Amino acid sequence: MEYKHDHIKLTAAEMSYLWNSYMGDSMSVCVFKYFLKHIEDDEIKSVVSHALDLSQQHIEMIKGILSDEDIQIPQGFTEQDVNLKAKRLFSDKFYLYYVKNMAKGGLLSYAVVSPNIYRQDIRAFFSKCLTSTLELSNEVTEILLEKGLAIRPPTIPYPKKVEFVHKQSFLLEGLGKRPLSGMEIANLYANIQTNQLGSSMAIGFSQVFQSKKIRNYILRGKDISAKHIKVFSDYLSNHSLPVPMSFDQEISDSTESPFSDKLMLYHFALMSYAGVRNYGVAISESQRSDLAVDYSRLLTEILKFDEDGVNLLIANEWLEQPPLAADREDLAKDQK
Repeated sequence: MEYKHDHIKLTAAEMSYLWNSYMGDSMSVCVFKYFLKHIEDDEIKSVVSHALDLSQQHIEMIKGILSDEDIQIPQGFTEQDVNLKAKRLFSDKFYLYYVKNMAKGGLLSYAVVSPNIYRQDIRAFFSKCLTSTLELSNEVTEILLEKGLAIRPPTIPYPKKVEFVHKQSFLLEGLGKRPLSGMEIANLYANIQTNQLGSSMAIGFSQVFQSKKIRNYILRGKDISAKHIKVFSDYLSNHSLPVPMSFDQEISDSTESPFSDKLMLYHFALMSYAGVRNYGVAISESQRSDLAVDYSRLLTEILKFDEDGVNLLIANEWLEQPPLAADREDLAKDQK
């Protein structure tokens, strides 16, 4: 791809999005390389290879842009953070669900990024990321459907006529407890699935962490996920709607770590941030007050968990400092 930008300086948003993308993609390269060492199913191997190729392409493109701008390339994650000889920790099916979830997260992130990008080459890069990730998402969805592994949201009756809301009880849980809307069901289902995946990863990673302190932190995250799954599942069950299954059966009994503690802790930080975003979207799309209150309450719990995770990264000197604005007060002090 040829970049033409007439020496227009990167904005704070453009530089930060590139920096964050590099960190995430360098982590994904390590993860997907490890996955590929154990996959037996050729179709699943193909989709994971596709995901790896995209992450590697993104890294090379970002390196080129940052180098041209004389911006320090992040350290990110390297071959030191993955043990390709480690035994299998998850099943082929789990890898498929993992890629599906990561593609979903990528699509949401790129959709947020795109409106805030102005320089032509950066717009071109993130547009390419968006379209290629959509292709990956479609590919993994097709394989899930073909293998009978797709976990679809439940169906609801088709509307037969136009109707209008006449009572405030549509919004207030305490008055009437109306049925869940299709959007509310979709968000509950999606948030159960992401919590199920995160809980299973917590179980698998807890078997291989070197640090007891970090292991206990991740197991705390597993307990939080279980609590959130129960809250969301009750909404579905109370309306005779199915609840997504757990992925715990896809974890092996291996205790050999495939990744550094740094990578696994950072991975959970990314998943938690995605959870904050997902809950925020769910709040904005929930018209039942009880549901919005529960999301808000659980969101506060995730934010506290995130803070403790960042403190662990800092304590171990694993948290790379992102691009920051100039500290004008500090600069002024230097002149005295």
